[in-house]
Parts: sequence; C-alpha cells; structure tokens
Amino acid sequence: MPPDEQELTLKEKVRRLPHAPGVYLMKDRGGQVIYIGKAKELKNRVSSYFQRSRALPPKIATMVELIADFEFHVVRNETEALLLEGRLIKEWRPKFNTLFTDDKQFIQVRVDMQATLPAFRLVRARTNDNARYFGPYPHPFEVRRTLQEMRRRFGVLLGDAHPSALEDGRWRLYSDARADISAHANEVSAEEYRTRVESACEFLEGRAREWLNALREKMQDAAARRDYERAASLRDMVNAIERTTENARRFGRGNPIPAPDQKEAIRELQLALGMDAPPRTMECFDISHISGTFVVASLVHFADGQPDKSNYRRFRIQGYIGNDDFRSMEEVVQRRYRRLLDEGRELPRLIVIDGGAGQVHAAMKAFAALGTTPPALVGLAKREEHIIFSDGREPLALPRHSPALRLVQRLRDEAHRFANTYNADLRSKKIRESVLDDCPGLGEKRRMALLAHFKSLARLKKATALELAEVPGIGPQFAETLAVFLETV
Repeated sequence: MPPDEQELTLKEKVRRLPHAPGVYLMKDRGGQVIYIGKAKELKNRVSSYFQRSRALPPKIATMVELIADFEFHVVRNETEALLLEGRLIKEWRPKFNTLFTDDKQFIQVRVDMQATLPAFRLVRARTNDNARYFGPYPHPFEVRRTLQEMRRRFGVLLGDAHPSALEDGRWRLYSDARADISAHANEVSAEEYRTRVESACEFLEGRAREWLNALREKMQDAAARRDYERAASLRDMVNAIERTTENARRFGRGNPIPAPDQKEAIRELQLALGMDAPPRTMECFDISHISGTFVVASLVHFADGQPDKSNYRRFRIQGYIGNDDFRSMEEVVQRRYRRLLDEGRELPRLIVIDGGAGQVHAAMKAFAALGTTPPALVGLAKREEHIIFSDGREPLALPRHSPALRLVQRLRDEAHRFANTYNADLRSKKIRESVLDDCPGLGEKRRMALLAHFKSLARLKKATALELAEVPGIGPQFAETLAVFLETV
C-alpha cells in the first residue's frame, strides 16, 4: 500500500474512534504490537499521536513512524482500562512499553563481595561484574536513609569510607567521627566484618520486599480513589522493578552466589525436612483472589528441581462463594489428589503450601477426607519465610542463602505467578465481556448463550445478523439490533 494511502487509512480509522474509555494497541507493518496504552477518551488520545503540529519526544516520534495500524478495545470506565492495559502489556510485551519504562534508571545498591571489606554503594545501572546488587528502588532518599541505618545497626561500610589496615592484620573501618558505630567495634578482622555484611544483606532483602509491597498498596489505593494517572505511574514503577529484578535473577547478573546444583539443593532439603528419600518431585499450591472475587488456585510441579509445565494445573473454586483461603486450599488439594488416586498415579514426594499453619491444616483436612496418608507436606510462611510442618514440629528457619530454601522459594514463587496470571485472565475476560451489559434488551441468558455459541467477544463482534439469529433466543429482529450495537463497541 502506498504511504499516502496507508496514512489515509490510519486517519480514517482515527476519525471513527469513539469518545469512550478504552485501550489501544499500535502495530507495525508486520502486524506486531509495538505499544499498548489506555485512554480516558480513545479518539482524543490516539489522534494526538498523528497531529503534525505537535512536537513529540524522540522515542515517541520514532514509535509513531513505525505505526502502520492499530486496534482498540472499548471498556466501561477508566478502572477497566487500567486493568486491561496491564493485562495486555504482560501478554504482548511491546518493545516500546519496555523502552519507555526501562528508561527510568532507578537507584540500586551494589556490594562487591569479592573485596576484602565489601562496602554498600549506590549505583544507577548493573554490570556483569560478579558484584551483588539490590533493587532497583524508586525513592533514593529512602535508600540513603536505609544505608545509614544499616551502618549504625550492623557496623558496615558505605561507599565513602576509607578503611585502613592495622599491624595486627585487622582493619580500622572509620578514622573520623563515624568511628563511633553503635554497638559495634570500629576495629575488626576481615572475617568478623564479613559476618556483618551478610546480616546487612539479609536486612536489605527484607526491606526491598517491604518497599515493593508498599508500592503495590499505593497503586491499588490510587485506583480505588480513581486517581488513574497516579495508579498507572505506580504500576509502571512496580513493573520496571519486578522486570529488572527478574532479569537479574534469571541471568545471574550481580549475584556472587552461583545457581545451586539442583541435586545439592534437593539433598539439603531432604535433610532439613527429615525425609526418608530426596523430594525429586514436588508440587505447590497457591490461592489468588481480589477481595473474595475471581477466586482461583494454581498448582505447579517440579521434577528434579526444575519446572514441569506439562503437570501445571489451575482451578476455579467451586464449593462456595466468598473469601476463605482455608476452604479454597482444602478444596483444590482434595480435587488434585483425588484425581491422581483415582487414576492410580503416584503422588509427589513433597507438597508445599503457600501459607502458614492455617493453610497447612486445611491441606491435611483434604487428605483426611480422602482417607489416605499424605506425602511430606509443609507450608512456606510469607513474612518470615519459615517452613511450617504438618506434624506439629517447630517452624524451621533455613539460612537465607540456603540452596534448599531457594529451591522451595522458586517453587512457591512459580505457583504465585501462575495463580496471578490465571486470575488476571479471568478479570480481563470479564472486562471485555462487560461491554455487552450496555446493549438494550440483552439479558444474562441471551448474553451467556451468545458467548457460549461464539466462544469469545472478538468472534461475536465479527458475526453477521444472520449468524447472530442462529443463536437460540436471539431471533431475526433482535439480531439486527445487536449487529448495529456490536459495530459501535
């Protein structure tokens, strides 16, 4: 298609956009989604990209040059637009969304564990230098204040320190007023100092989780107050932090502790839990919901320490309506292992429950209902990362860098990710289907019949009046009305 004809097509599509909230997907000539955004008014927002009189930032201008087409989804309000935008970005991962978000250079903490006396320094970017990194963090002031707290609490060095060697082989950390480090000697051996560093690292890991959780809570609060711009900004911040942290964990960048050999981790876990045999097969359950709605559960399966996605399962809660994690856990554990027992299949060697004593007790009730003895079953409590036993033993606190703990955490985190993905899928589907609520004369029965017949809203929108009339309960006359309505959504 010639460039002028292509431009004319885009302009025509823009002119036909509705003055309604929604989400738009920009595509290049190959049909690849390159950017996803939300809008309070689709027509005004999308048309702003193509106004020649408007000066655009360089990256946005580059993106606009690549746009060959776009599609859009109308929703009922800005909250739905915000949710759908986040879901679609996770699904498509458009390159310009990533570029715009990753361009924010959040501050990070670097610790060179290879140094004789590792110091905690603030940096903007990670490099592949075998140092250890914490972050990224969105608020530099909070990070600097935390490092000062760590210096006083643990007696560690910050980036501006110049320690000096003593004749007896020990080190003087500070030679100025900072030598008065509360509760810690200023002159130490390298071995004594490294113990302090390990404690400070554990503290910083916990503080990082607290900050990220606080950001998520602020994002949800902003959305509830209908401060959508603030919610979107916080969402971008959370996504950037999670993506950077995930990439660093995946590629091992900045982590001086190598990925443990899975056999070693499995052996260590066997000893820690007092099991008779190595837990070569493990399964983990997690419950996900939004204030008691869209309650779902996930099950992930690891074999020899690695994810076995062919044995992943997801569940919608069937036994009740509401918010009760214990009942949900009991239901899905019972459904999973009833099926395995009925099919004569082996149970996993170890079952991990995402939660504390209450969730573990619920899982044990499921096995009691099945009339069978469960395999080894433990919980992983979120806050302290303690292992909760099902037989009444005291909770077990494994060292933070224990290969056994890291293996259980990987299993738990994967179950959490899988549950949240399913929950987001259901919410996104509900949002897309909710536009049908605005069609006059379309009640619940007719709506369900249409979706059951066409399987998705996208297929329904493409249907002709004749095809719509084939659905039981629609009829030729209402099919004409419905066809006209679907052209506007």
